[in-house]
Amino acid sequence: MAKRQAKKKTAPDNGWDEAAGGGGSAAFPFGPEEVGRTDELVIEGLRQNNLKDLTLAIPHDRITAVVGPSGSGKSSLAFDTLFAEGRWRFIESLSTYTRLFIERMDRPDVDAIRNIRPPIAVEQKNPVRGSRSTVGTATELNDYLRLLYARIGRVHCPGCGEPVKPTEPAWAAERLINEYEGEAAHVGFTMATATLEPEAVADGLVEKGFIRVRVDGRIVNLTDTEQPPALTGPIGVVTDRLRIKGPERHRLVEAIEVAYREGDGAAWVDVAGRLITLTRKPVCSGCGIEVERPTPLSLSFNHPVGACPECKGFGNVLKYDVDKVIPDRTLSLAEGAVEPWTKPAYTWWYEELERHAPDHGIDLDRPFAELTERERRYVFKGAGDFGGIDGFFDYLESKKYKLHIKVFSSRYKGQVLCKACAGARLKKEALAVRLGGLNIAELCALSIEKALAFFEKLELSGLERELADEALRQVRAKLEFLSATGLGYITLDRLTRTLSGGEIQRVQLATQLASSLAGVLYILDEPSIGLHPVDIETLIEQIRKLAARGNTVVIVEHDSSVIAASDHIVELGPGSGRRGGRLVWSGATEEFVRSARTLTADYLTGREVIHVPRWRRKGNGRFITITGASGNNLRDVDVSIPLQTMTCVTGVSGSGKSTLVVDTLYNVAAARFGEKHEKALPCRSVEGLENILGVKLVDQGPIGRTPRSNPLTYIGGFDDIRRIFAGLPAARSQGLTPGHFSFNIPGGRCEACRGEGTEKLDMYFLPDVYIRCPECGGRRYRPHILEVRLGGRSVFDVLEMTFEEAAVLFRSEANLTRLFSIMMDVGLGYLKLGQSATTLSGGEAQRLKIARELAGGAGGGGGPMLYILDEPTTGLHPDDTKKLLSVLGRLVDSGNTVLLIEHNTDCMKTADWVVDLGPGAGEAGGEVVGAGTPERIARLRKSRTARFLKRALA
Repeated sequence: MAKRQAKKKTAPDNGWDEAAGGGGSAAFPFGPEEVGRTDELVIEGLRQNNLKDLTLAIPHDRITAVVGPSGSGKSSLAFDTLFAEGRWRFIESLSTYTRLFIERMDRPDVDAIRNIRPPIAVEQKNPVRGSRSTVGTATELNDYLRLLYARIGRVHCPGCGEPVKPTEPAWAAERLINEYEGEAAHVGFTMATATLEPEAVADGLVEKGFIRVRVDGRIVNLTDTEQPPALTGPIGVVTDRLRIKGPERHRLVEAIEVAYREGDGAAWVDVAGRLITLTRKPVCSGCGIEVERPTPLSLSFNHPVGACPECKGFGNVLKYDVDKVIPDRTLSLAEGAVEPWTKPAYTWWYEELERHAPDHGIDLDRPFAELTERERRYVFKGAGDFGGIDGFFDYLESKKYKLHIKVFSSRYKGQVLCKACAGARLKKEALAVRLGGLNIAELCALSIEKALAFFEKLELSGLERELADEALRQVRAKLEFLSATGLGYITLDRLTRTLSGGEIQRVQLATQLASSLAGVLYILDEPSIGLHPVDIETLIEQIRKLAARGNTVVIVEHDSSVIAASDHIVELGPGSGRRGGRLVWSGATEEFVRSARTLTADYLTGREVIHVPRWRRKGNGRFITITGASGNNLRDVDVSIPLQTMTCVTGVSGSGKSTLVVDTLYNVAAARFGEKHEKALPCRSVEGLENILGVKLVDQGPIGRTPRSNPLTYIGGFDDIRRIFAGLPAARSQGLTPGHFSFNIPGGRCEACRGEGTEKLDMYFLPDVYIRCPECGGRRYRPHILEVRLGGRSVFDVLEMTFEEAAVLFRSEANLTRLFSIMMDVGLGYLKLGQSATTLSGGEAQRLKIARELAGGAGGGGGPMLYILDEPTTGLHPDDTKKLLSVLGRLVDSGNTVLLIEHNTDCMKTADWVVDLGPGAGEAGGEVVGAGTPERIARLRKSRTARFLKRALA
């Protein structure tokens, strides 16, 4: 950094860092006028994180794959350098106020970056947590759909549902042309003259430019007489006389528009001996309800104008969930069937039930499930002095201004479909607008593939196409890109927070494809995540389109087919953490495959492989059997999982894997073992759970949402390290305890940043930026705590060590040695002990959870467990996948059952049992295509997995 800072001091004061890009100005920081070749992005002297003084060039308008083992520095190059530098330059080009923050922001540690383009990062993290964001809103499809419905939607009466004829000027003109083509007509409005002087009415109309009036059924020209007539009573004022025909449409529309404006929304047309009345506000002919024409705002569930007033646009309301209030119906009331009444603060309610129950013939010792309907009604509704469960929760609602009661009552609430809008989120007036027979909520409930087919078949008139041409083009383009990236099975109203990391990344990728930008640097973080091999082929074509438009595409990737499809490869390594960060290859893909002798090249060319096991486990002869699973798109599915095996559930994206394994099996098992009480999707039964002692879902959810959470605290090793530091002579002399070495509590931590080491800068309309704490310099602790050293290292220095390095320092500590060994076994030895949980990828978080299970005794005689893993190979190099499969094998060999949801063919071929769902996605899936050994699945003709599995087995 010293070298960079020195250069910066001598650089000319033009708002531009010559050392980090040369030339240009703050107003246009991404310019082709930089020194040197402009067809390459040049990086010189890069030392970010573990990168070791790299110098390389990345070709523009090409696809560059950044590869290497996990922890080798790929994200440091792509995101912490290229994207961070691009963001820095972008902020530098903004207002003076925004630029005040630049000096406080960390900039990549690099000598020079030349010819960098404006970057867009498409990451696999899903930042959305709210319930208002949907696929439609995230892709801006909802904006165009609302515009379409507002412009060409057919208005229906919200009361009787009958169509209401549109009377906007354009629609009225279209109707008149269709019915009275070639006829002469007068267009006008009715004017009240009661409050005006009769002699002044004519003069006022002429001054406004209206020279004709309709009086007693005849047209009078006010300029034909020297003395204007005295006009009294309601009179008709003519805005235009014309012959109705297609070429004169614009003139007719203008005449009606003027009549509406002057006539307070009402107009008339005198044509062919008929007087046709028009009104801007449509009125239902059946029930007389005045219906407002929709606006884009009135069709939005994110605005009070359009949102359902009952659920506020969420589609559901929070009500007390009976299954949470009475989680185990086999218990009697005396045994605590009503769970909240078992809490000490609320036992009074049970005592009241106990006092009144004999008077109503209720046996408190009978299981709740055996109580009659009358007895249950009394328990819930109460009577007389006893308020029942409903009265109890009414009492809690009256006290919810107290935080502890609000938190307590929320445990027993669940989401219930809003009765007012039936989950559609909108007011009934908005739902009364239809296009092609569907309202906007029904259209958004379609899958992307079905929505695309809907717009392909949609029949519109010439005027409708003219009004909606651009919006229709944008809608079709976005739907096509979403479908092309393998998301055709997802509905437009799907909540964004329910998407996996791979799905949210493909949503963002489709949005970028639809934007048709050029001259941009796209940085993609493993876009193949969550994709079946058959869908990856389609994804590659879309990425090629990005580059073909004149964009630079940099992909951090492990999938061999995506790597092989790139134009240029940059491999970092040769190992992870401190053993990585070196440039082991940079060149054309063809040359890489032909002559490179690197770890990735070995796997890509087949010199190194994950071998098919010599034998497959048969299990213990027992099964967990799911029968009649019918949630989401599943079609009455029956599946058996052999115990003490590694079973892989596979199938194309959207075939029903997560629905079957997580939403059905796990939720049933979790409720059985008291893990949680999430309502399971419907099935007839789940049998065989008595043969296991528990269930664990190891997914890609983050281990923590704040910088305080880190791998060391998660696996439980920080207590030992704090104890060791507190026992050092330097600590004892100051009277320090283990608590002083914690950054989570006051005492030894820096209070300026509360031990986080960073401060958040609110950038308002830009993403928040985290900067190093100016008080402690990002070291988290007070100076006197950092003076206590172990082997020359402070507690902060230890947190900055990788698990591989810490294993050497603490080799004499048995418990720490065991924990660090497990971390290296799951391929996470390159992580820093104190690395913020917010910086971990989904795959790293998942393997960290596996490590904690192993550290807690799983597989060590703790009893047979069912471990469910959702795509554990996410973010893994093939060499790391080999290590992970070895660890999972240890779990199975210890008597546990491992159930994987996976697309990786290496996982499929090494599994003992494979369940293939499909054959397609969405409504085309939901069936069991086959179940058996990998060899058997590879022979199935109906399976889309078969050809890829057959190739892997060969």
